[in-house]
Amino acid sequence: MSGRALLMWDEAVTQYDFGSEHPMDPVRLALTMSLVRAYGLDRTVDVVAAKPAGDSTLRLVHREDYVAAVRAASADPRYADQAYGLGTVDDPAFAGMHEASALIAGQSVGAAEAVWRGEAEHAVNFAGGLHHAMPGSASGFCVYNDASLAIARLLELGAERVAYVDVDVHHGDGVQAAFWEDPRVLTVSLHEHPRTLFPQTGWPEETGAVGAGEGGAVNVALPAGTGDAGWLRAFHAVVPELLADFRPQVLVTQHGADTHFEDPLAHLAVSLDAQRAVQEACHELAHEYAGGRWLALGGGGYAVVDVVPRSWTHLVGIAAHAPVDPESVIPSSWRDEVYARTRQLGPARMTDGRWPVDFRDWSAGYDPADRLDQAVLATRKAAFPLRGLLA
Repeated sequence: MSGRALLMWDEAVTQYDFGSEHPMDPVRLALTMSLVRAYGLDRTVDVVAAKPAGDSTLRLVHREDYVAAVRAASADPRYADQAYGLGTVDDPAFAGMHEASALIAGQSVGAAEAVWRGEAEHAVNFAGGLHHAMPGSASGFCVYNDASLAIARLLELGAERVAYVDVDVHHGDGVQAAFWEDPRVLTVSLHEHPRTLFPQTGWPEETGAVGAGEGGAVNVALPAGTGDAGWLRAFHAVVPELLADFRPQVLVTQHGADTHFEDPLAHLAVSLDAQRAVQEACHELAHEYAGGRWLALGGGGYAVVDVVPRSWTHLVGIAAHAPVDPESVIPSSWRDEVYARTRQLGPARMTDGRWPVDFRDWSAGYDPADRLDQAVLATRKAAFPLRGLLA
């Protein structure tokens, strides 16, 4: 297998734009790519632009009538059909919506193909990770589910075991739904508890379809306010053991940056440094259990200046085997660009001052009265026995 890393990028992905009042500001993508360049990471990876996903690819996951509805709303937003989740507050219709969404999906599908064929060991599409889109509807700022499409393409190419690990603050409901009955795909999501956050799914008891799919979905519902130590403890208490058992041929991960304590749409209290630690853990797990095949996606993240560009630049550096030092001073050229684009002052360093992040490993024992430990126990008790693992 090639040791190359790919970074999927086409400037046109910034046309995925729900408007100036929407929290998913595409400036977060532009600033991330600019920070990647400021650190010279674009010279350590192969920057590649894939073709947009065509209709036959989109239909691997999405219904034909839904794709037609997206096309119609894209051509004239006045024809957005809210029965398909289009033209809503979360997913306003905009001109060119189909083209921008299909382009993002195409980057993830192209990345998956390259990793599967051994043309690259790792691939990153930080514009992707649009994990809420359903087969027949848009949802939660997501039009086409590029993560599901990438996994479906891997299965089409012959993959027999694909693991999907989602650490976005929101439950990866669209990916779970797409593979609810498919034993070839293991979906694992760590997210804020559905009692307190959209999409109100991702309970520990959601474990896959009865029969072949049972045990194929694993959900860790974290209490609001969970910080670095608890987040890392939960991740390491669940994910490595599952991957060691499943032995995926490819690991697909989603790295929404909205777990951060500065994110305006959620209630976890995770730092940039903990996000980086999980990125490193996913990289190591890909090498340990998936033959090094790793596709890393972006996702949510609405602190578009302070958090998202730094988090995903770390992700690119890790995938490129050229990690950015958390203590490094961010180049002034990037901070100048931030101010020119947003009239905000950009962060000065690639850390929140918490590196390295410490946590107590699950193997050291648990406290049944602790809310975080209760969440982990609920997940292990619901899902692990279905996979033949001890809770």
